[in-house]
Amino acid sequence: MTVGAANVQHVPVMPAEMLATLNPRDGAVYLDGTFGGGGYTRAILDRARCEVWAIDRDETAIARGAGLMAEFPGRLHLLHGRFGEMLTLLAEAGVHALDGVVLDIGVSSFQIDDPSRGFSFQGDGPLDMRMGRHGTKDDLTAAILVNTLPESELADVLFQLGEERASRRVARAIVTARGEAPIETTGRLASIIRAVLPPDKSGHHPATRSFQALRLSVNDELGEIERGLAQAAQLVSPGGRVVVVSFHSLEDRIVKRFMTEIAGRSPGPSRHDPRGLTQTRAGGASPRFRLLTPRPLRPGAAEVDANPRARSARLRAIECLAVAP
Repeated sequence: MTVGAANVQHVPVMPAEMLATLNPRDGAVYLDGTFGGGGYTRAILDRARCEVWAIDRDETAIARGAGLMAEFPGRLHLLHGRFGEMLTLLAEAGVHALDGVVLDIGVSSFQIDDPSRGFSFQGDGPLDMRMGRHGTKDDLTAAILVNTLPESELADVLFQLGEERASRRVARAIVTARGEAPIETTGRLASIIRAVLPPDKSGHHPATRSFQALRLSVNDELGEIERGLAQAAQLVSPGGRVVVVSFHSLEDRIVKRFMTEIAGRSPGPSRHDPRGLTQTRAGGASPRFRLLTPRPLRPGAAEVDANPRARSARLRAIECLAVAP
């Protein structure tokens, strides 16, 4: 968990469970698709004499990784880009197969604790929320969304991506406020939302769900998860594993659906790659993957006490089969 913007620290969530599930081994090649603070990458490199390729769309994360590269010369390789583009990024580097992939879904502690990135209402900053220098739709930012989307579309974003039940009320307040002056800072947006929503019984800030929705929209995070999972399944060799840690129900639903389908646990064909990756029982063939986590792994009480961010974490994993069972 982070402890302040001036002295940011990164604590990886469920590192022991991740390592036990991924099971790194000497001589193998792994991908950390969400490098962030490098916590998972370091754990993998410490566990086995292996090689790790790491991807991050945030240029500052790649720059931070230089020190870790120096600690593990020749074993860590950093790539700037989105994990939903891993096939292309790795192919350009001459890598076409992996022994495992790990993804820690969501915004990093470094991004949250830096007010200039605009992810949090805890400190006032520009309403940005881009995980990288460029967003996904012509340099889209959260400020562009809140200042230009029609009220009905804004309400839909807040409801669908933030699960905000009062989305119409929030959208109406935002549209009214931007008619007076453009909404350009996290502090002003948070105050607009707080003025029309009662305090959350859970103790969360009333703007939490709306900020989540805007962040997911700006970075197309749910689409990124779908693309990343499908490509990871194409890259892992027999015996290879895909391990994913998610923190929100919207993310976890996508991961759960993908993994159960690709492991042949659902009657219908996968919508990701029905002919290649998944061979369901409906087609009469055996699946190429098996589900390692029929139920998601959750962090222990001690970890949650030490790192509250871990509270909502869920770990799911699949393994590519050497031969069909």
